[in-house]
Amino acid sequence: MEGCQLYAQAAERAQQDERTISMDELTGVQALERKHPDLPMFPGHVLRREFEYIRHGTLSWYINLDVATGQIIEPSWGPTRGEQDCLAHLKRLIESAPEVKRWHVMMDNLDTHRSEALVRWIAELESRKRWASKARKAFCVRWPAAPRSCTIPRIGRCFITRAIHASWMNQVEIWLSILVRKLLKRSNFPSLDDLRDQILAFIDYYNRTMAKPIKWTYTGLSPDRGVI
Repeated sequence: MEGCQLYAQAAERAQQDERTISMDELTGVQALERKHPDLPMFPGHVLRREFEYIRHGTLSWYINLDVATGQIIEPSWGPTRGEQDCLAHLKRLIESAPEVKRWHVMMDNLDTHRSEALVRWIAELESRKRWASKARKAFCVRWPAAPRSCTIPRIGRCFITRAIHASWMNQVEIWLSILVRKLLKRSNFPSLDDLRDQILAFIDYYNRTMAKPIKWTYTGLSPDRGVI
């Protein structure tokens, strides 16, 4: 329900210089080079693809979907996706638009999305040392004992975790499926640099030609049971 309200109010918030982001990772994206060229289509025959490939390593990506516009903004990539990678990505996102008054970020329950380093960074932005100390102790019994979301001046109500086993609630998952179907499954990547460049080029093309807000019709309400 909370996430549905976040999506429904994204356009209104955008007019007030607030930004609503759906964020997730795409990890272990492989740079696979086919050993031999594909055999092209011709009448009566479908395209035939070489099944043997050469591995050139992997990249992990952090992707931000701007809910109000449908565009992908400030992606990050690298060889790992640990606690510090997530923190660096969020810092980069916030610093990319200093004119934004408040950020609202929808994320899932992955450990790196609720790490001690992330909590400390939020606390420092708000200068709430006592809150940071309490949050740090909560990590001894895992995150559920710590605040589920927090309201602070710069970032606003930033970290909203969706329910476990409900990845479909995160809108960026829809875009990631588009990336996989239209690019990753069809392309040939002779190097990690080529993989990076092709993904960035696809993001640029998508933003220019296809980006639009997702029509989110789910409300989180059941006619007979109320809030789900």
